Amino acid sequence: MANLPTTGAKPDETVAAVPPIGHISEVYGPVVDIACDRLPPLHRALYATTERERYVFEVHQHLDGARVRAITLHRTAGLTRGMAVYDSGAALRVPVAPECLGRLLDVFGAPLDGGPPLPQREFREVLGQPVALHEAVPASGILETGIKVIDLLCPFVRGGKTGLFGGAGVGKTVLIMEFMHAIVALHQGVSVFAGVGERIREGHELWHEMRNAGVLANATLVFGQMDESPGVRFRVALSALTYAEYLRDALGKEVLFLMDNAFRFVQAGSEVSGLLGRMPATVGYQPTLLSEVAELEDRIVSTQRGAVTSVQAIYVPADDMTDPAVNAILGHLDTSVILSRSQAAKGIYPAVDPLLSGSKMMDRHFLGDRHYAVAEGVREHLARYQELEDIITMLGLEELSEKDRLMVQRARRLQRYLSQPFHTVAEHTGIPGASVPLAQTLADCEAFLRGEFDAWPEERCYMRGAMGRD
Repeated sequence: MANLPTTGAKPDETVAAVPPIGHISEVYGPVVDIACDRLPPLHRALYATTERERYVFEVHQHLDGARVRAITLHRTAGLTRGMAVYDSGAALRVPVAPECLGRLLDVFGAPLDGGPPLPQREFREVLGQPVALHEAVPASGILETGIKVIDLLCPFVRGGKTGLFGGAGVGKTVLIMEFMHAIVALHQGVSVFAGVGERIREGHELWHEMRNAGVLANATLVFGQMDESPGVRFRVALSALTYAEYLRDALGKEVLFLMDNAFRFVQAGSEVSGLLGRMPATVGYQPTLLSEVAELEDRIVSTQRGAVTSVQAIYVPADDMTDPAVNAILGHLDTSVILSRSQAAKGIYPAVDPLLSGSKMMDRHFLGDRHYAVAEGVREHLARYQELEDIITMLGLEELSEKDRLMVQRARRLQRYLSQPFHTVAEHTGIPGASVPLAQTLADCEAFLRGEFDAWPEERCYMRGAMGRD
């Protein structure tokens, strides 16, 4: 039984091969209670079939000695009491093969792009174990993105985890798409994208834009859409991570693992927890919040065979960074990029807050003396400008000392310089995208701090790539 596939078979292919393990006794919402002749272990994938449909269930509770409670990974229309349920012999698995690159898949590894199914040669369980501690390789070096504000003030770490935090509508998805574009263009790596609770519009746009940009051949997209069962949204990130681990281990690739949106993974876990009848904990979240986040985050590691670098978009409810879900994810990250509504209101895109964002690797020994000194100088100017903003609003710039006035003027130019046009939205904005090497960003910021651009009008610093000397 262990060799039977959990997905991809036609309804009647495997039914005759094994006797049923039990039958459905109750269905309410996505929850199914199953009366069993023998209890399957927790997280076992069970299935039922009709003439048209195959339903997969994941066991989450043992109710008593003869009943289990499972979450269905499909819509429940068509399920009836008394329907026979079969044991797949394993936890939820996906087929893995080099052919996964260039494909758009669902939580089961089945195609969503109209292409042929993946070869059924090898399967991996989505609930895999983290690599042994002695096999893990620590994060090392900066992963350049060509995005000025990120490379300068909150650099992404090769083999590390980065979070893009922000409320609704501040540009998390656009920034993730730009980062995917940068990785393929600058580093020739492969990407695995986990669309957790994605709107179908966003998934459709991402697929077409990647295909039009010619980078889809080096990417695997795994989607669990917003209208699907909470069980799907809860497991789709782990399915995508399973493909990232396969590309790292079997093919020795440098993998970029992107997730949009990690908060929806937590939300799906909360829905599953409520459906199973667990008592909610802090602010209504599930009592298993920390362990569920750790189950995902602890598998995002690099080994001697290949590196996995993670970038995750995290929705911040009501812009509250003290939310328990946000804090649970924050503790696992190396770099935090905070997207600010006030920055977006000023027209500064990407709307990165340069003072709240940061990295655990913002260290002189890691970055080098030059990068560290320039980053500190830029932060100092921007922080002083923020302190003086209320005074400027009430009394005017003329009331400041000459030193403060000069610092504010340079800070305003730096603030505008750290805006940047993106390749992925060039069609909508009409401004060609720009990518700036880190060395050029450092040289430009040094010139700002020395006063070489003091005579330039502020608008000439806005929405451009490198400064040049034109």
